[in-house]
Amino acid sequence: MQTSYCMLDLVYSFHGARQHLYPTVLFDTHNVVLIDCGYPDSVEQLENQLLLHGIHPEALTMLVLTHQDDDHIGSAAAWKAKYPAIQLAASALEAPYISGTRKNLRLSQAEALQSQLPKAQQDWGMQFCARLQQLQPVAIDRILHAGDTFSWGGGCEILATPGHTPGHISIRSLHNDFLITGDAAAPENGQLAIANPEFCLDLNTAQHSLKYIQAYHCPTYLCYHGGILQP
Repeated sequence: MQTSYCMLDLVYSFHGARQHLYPTVLFDTHNVVLIDCGYPDSVEQLENQLLLHGIHPEALTMLVLTHQDDDHIGSAAAWKAKYPAIQLAASALEAPYISGTRKNLRLSQAEALQSQLPKAQQDWGMQFCARLQQLQPVAIDRILHAGDTFSWGGGCEILATPGHTPGHISIRSLHNDFLITGDAAAPENGQLAIANPEFCLDLNTAQHSLKYIQAYHCPTYLCYHGGILQP
């Protein structure tokens, strides 16, 4: 591999609108690590994107899941079924929700808000709940903790960036070359902002996590929503 990371581009169409998601792949001499994996039914698209970057899908050694939302974990179970040698990793707080031993918090949030939606949005709310109810759980092989370091991407560390969900994690280069934000931050007018604040389970904590990420002053932020930001 010529670089320590690359960014994939997954494209979806919902009701005529296009949505892009940007998973990151980190490399070292022995590992190829995918960070998040898109909505359900993304396996073929992921495979095509990996091949576009010269990466054989079976070469992936680990899939790191930043948190439990379906656009980040949706294809994890299907990928594990097709490529069983891969290791799945997540934080201790997120793992029970990803594995299905606890009810997905996004589903609980959506169900609680359903009765408050305007009538025109209630069908959408029901579809959203149904989508989350159908999310396929998958076991986590490795628990990640804040401060864990790895050789991926030239050396990186796990950051605890809660707020969007309780156990959300981000990944920072130990050389401060880049920071993978997950849903802790996204580009907005050339700066970092909270990603999808309306979905944050704890907005105050999410704001603290955003400030924590910003304080690193990385030259490159790799954002799942919005792509590369170089402020």
